[in-house]
Amino acid sequence: MTAATVAGLLLAAGAGRRMGGPKALLRDERGVPFLDRAIGTLLDGGCGSVTVVLGAGADRARVLLDEAGWSAATDVDTVVAADWDEGMGASLRTGLAALGDRPVDAALVSLVDLPDVDAAVVRRVLDTEVGERTLVRATYDGRPGHPVLIGRRHWAGVAAAARGDQGARGYLDTREPTRCECGDLATGRDLDRPEDLRA
Repeated sequence: MTAATVAGLLLAAGAGRRMGGPKALLRDERGVPFLDRAIGTLLDGGCGSVTVVLGAGADRARVLLDEAGWSAATDVDTVVAADWDEGMGASLRTGLAALGDRPVDAALVSLVDLPDVDAAVVRRVLDTEVGERTLVRATYDGRPGHPVLIGRRHWAGVAAAARGDQGARGYLDTREPTRCECGDLATGRDLDRPEDLRA
């Protein structure tokens, strides 16, 4: 696998209603923006580039990206999901469309609110297989989670099935993605409420 064959796709468009605000604006206990950490995780794990899908709070999220220096990076770009309020499906469709003319074989889809998913998890998923027909999903003690590696041949089908907050779930449920167990590396939990930040 070469880094250039995989683009990271970071979904960070949601309003985070249960969290009390957009998750793209969250910071960890040290004050590091989750956006900054998530982009670094995808690049350090082996993605050749990262496309960040923004929505709610997009202007403020861009400020965070500027402060972290990502706006000047040639391997990081942003796109705004105009219909972000529909849910994760809209973000996924927007992100895959943005990658449509890129010379990559697969997209590694991840979420901005995964505090313990690190570069080791990304590397393990990418080491499973990479190609235009690839379909790999990280699992945590058998529970499916993110990141999900989606080969180019699946993009149209995933985009067509991505509705509401389902993301790629409906499409994956009709296929048999390769399962990549990462429970020894992370919990894969996401953050839904303010108390999750303190857990």
